[in-house]
Amino acid sequence: MRTLVTGWFSFEMYGATAGDLMARDVACDWLRAAGHEFDIALAPPFTGGVDWRSVDPSRYTHLMFVCGPFGDSWDTQLLLGRFAHCRKLGLNLSMLQALDEWNPFDFLIDRDSSRAENPDMSLLSEQPKPPVAGLLLVHKQGEYGERGRHDDANAAIHRLIAANEMAVVDIDTRLDQNRTGLRTAGEIEALISRMDLVLTTRLHGMVLAIKNGVPALAVDAIAGGAKVTRQAKALGWPVCLAIENLTYPTLAKAYEYCRTPEARAKARECATAARDKLVSLRGEFNAHLDPAS
Repeated sequence: MRTLVTGWFSFEMYGATAGDLMARDVACDWLRAAGHEFDIALAPPFTGGVDWRSVDPSRYTHLMFVCGPFGDSWDTQLLLGRFAHCRKLGLNLSMLQALDEWNPFDFLIDRDSSRAENPDMSLLSEQPKPPVAGLLLVHKQGEYGERGRHDDANAAIHRLIAANEMAVVDIDTRLDQNRTGLRTAGEIEALISRMDLVLTTRLHGMVLAIKNGVPALAVDAIAGGAKVTRQAKALGWPVCLAIENLTYPTLAKAYEYCRTPEARAKARECATAARDKLVSLRGEFNAHLDPAS
């Protein structure tokens, strides 16, 4: 017995979602646990499976369609017709027609239909969860003249992103015009505070991350170092890389450190020490306001 596992991921540009792939993986786990061999039908951009249009239908005893809305249409009829001899299994489907009108499946777990509703199978999915990284990149700053290497610094961070699985959240700290739709300082800080780490060439990208105990991989885009490097020194934060010495291995090592519990503890420690220093400076400020006292 051999099953061909299909879904909207088997049709090119049919809107396959993360939930579709999660439900598919659960269904494949069920087949695997049952000792049942299977192939997965995939269409671009997904790779590694088979094309249901070109495989030999006689290889399969079962046809499974997993996840999503399913109705009587030309594309579903084409699939069902090509594997007409197979036992047909429908899993995690929202059936668009009433089942007493049309139900092509020998066995159906209906996510919702005219007869029932069941929990979505993605609830059983066990996905590795990559880190969520806030991305805060500075624009070119003309005041630094030829020392400014903003494009190089930002490109290095983009290379790191391309080489590692992470959920990247683009965060703009500008409020005179904000390209990510944030409206207040509180909204910006709320977003930063929920990141696992921050990748930044911005001073306040680093500062607001550390303030909230979030490790920041900071790159100073100014050759010879400028305010980002000086602020990292003031905070006692160790992950500030100089653009003129930047290599990918150095960047990758800093990224791995920023993902550790030690880095998060260090960020909290730096934030506490910085607040203590600022309390002391406030005392000096108050004394200057009233020197007679």
